[in-house]
Amino acid sequence: MSTLEIRDLHVTVETENGTKEILKGVNLTINSGETHAIMGPNGSGKSTLAYSIAGHPKYTITSGTVTLDGEDVLAMDVDERARAGVFLAMQYPVEVPGVTVSNFLRTAKTAVDGEAPRLRTWVKDVKDAMGNLKMDPAFADRNVNEGFSGGEKKRHEILQMELLKPKMAILDETDSGLDVDALRIVSEGVNRAKAETNCGVLLITHYTRILRYIKPDHVHVFVNGRVAEEGGPELADRLEAEGYDRYVNAAVGSEVKA
Repeated sequence: MSTLEIRDLHVTVETENGTKEILKGVNLTINSGETHAIMGPNGSGKSTLAYSIAGHPKYTITSGTVTLDGEDVLAMDVDERARAGVFLAMQYPVEVPGVTVSNFLRTAKTAVDGEAPRLRTWVKDVKDAMGNLKMDPAFADRNVNEGFSGGEKKRHEILQMELLKPKMAILDETDSGLDVDALRIVSEGVNRAKAETNCGVLLITHYTRILRYIKPDHVHVFVNGRVAEEGGPELADRLEAEGYDRYVNAAVGSEVKA
């Protein structure tokens, strides 16, 4: 059993107009085997939370803590966080010219596990995982994300999740840019990886459509850098029907009063 615990997390970012606080006291606990969906409007800080946990240098932690099984995640370098079991599927995966998918995956697996996987077993694992995600085997010889469609990039992200077997998987808008078929295939990949490893999942999304395939245990409404409300799957249904306006208006009201 693993636990990712976020306590009173405050994060700033530098903008053209100076330092701006994005996260304003986030509290969240995710245990192994749980799926937590974070939903909210654009600009609410959802992606900032994901990248702050992963260690993106753009974001400055001004106060608060993030621990994984009691270990201080914020004190770790990015690669140490990955080895500790934190995985981030990016909203906009970057291209890595000159590095093939097969080399990238094996290098990442070796770095995370501390030893190279046995080649025969590894080749089979990669082939099986790619088959499950309906990925052409030829992708293994292509450069990472170079010339990939949006759907292909997202499948590659989940391929990494399946092979690296993290303790905690943070999925930043994995559903964006996917058609119906790709959404189903990617969602099945997430469910398969979770079933195999019992990892915790933090799923960031605007829409409920992915939640039809990946069933959340907990739903958190994220507005203005804070968790505005928490509930079960029924909360996502209510958001689909009502939107975020009442949360946004309440946040604006509280800012004015402050």
